[in-house]
Amino acid sequence: MNFRSFRPLLISTALSCLVPAPAAHAAETAAPASEIKPAAASDKAEAELTKTAASWVEGLALNDASKAERVQALIVQHLRAVRDWHNQHPYTGVPAGINPATGQPLSVQDRQIIADSAMPRTVHDTLMTGLRAQLTPEQVEAVLDKYTIGKVAFTLQGYKAIVPDLTPQEEAHILGLLRQAREQAIDYKGMKLVSAIFEIYKTQCEQYLNSNGRNWKQLYRAYTDAAKARKAAAKAAGTPSPVPGPAAVPAPGEGVVPAPKPAN
Repeated sequence: MNFRSFRPLLISTALSCLVPAPAAHAAETAAPASEIKPAAASDKAEAELTKTAASWVEGLALNDASKAERVQALIVQHLRAVRDWHNQHPYTGVPAGINPATGQPLSVQDRQIIADSAMPRTVHDTLMTGLRAQLTPEQVEAVLDKYTIGKVAFTLQGYKAIVPDLTPQEEAHILGLLRQAREQAIDYKGMKLVSAIFEIYKTQCEQYLNSNGRNWKQLYRAYTDAAKARKAAAKAAGTPSPVPGPAAVPAPGEGVVPAPKPAN
């Protein structure tokens, strides 16, 4: 055998020495770290959804295990769909532009709301149809309040504090708008976006009061001035500051200050 015919054998032998057999085997059998972490994160996220839905259903005290399971499944399915749509459709998918109502550039939040609002309507309808088939109207409202941390009652209290002579008709109209806000807001992920949806309807509430002979800015200013006066008087007297009303009330054009964010 001459050198030219022997050379391929030398090259093959040398290459086989450069790749140890145990390392090659490990590379074939070990799962990449990038595949393990997402799976663990997904399992944790699913567990959190189930835990959240279970706590909401437990608060309904249904006394019917089968019904409780069906309601919990509906909530988990909806929470998952809202989360996945939000995560898969970032604000960057919406071109930067202007708000046609104000002429101002769209904010990051504006663009995220637009992205989230494109979620198929069937996600919302499946939840609401299912809840209404399984629960009483009062129980359905209780579930929606869990989604929105009780913003309907909280916000209504703010309006009643600022407008103490609010008529039954005015209260009913405002309550109807806040309920619309609540049902729409459940399809958005995170309290910042939920609060942003409520802002749309709180602006409508204030516009309604103005059209009904009220002056919202004056009412709000009178309320805050009175609260400051009480606080100053209490400080001068060396007594604890009295609580003027709800923890937060609507500001002109801004609505109610959001309640404390719940723990994740």
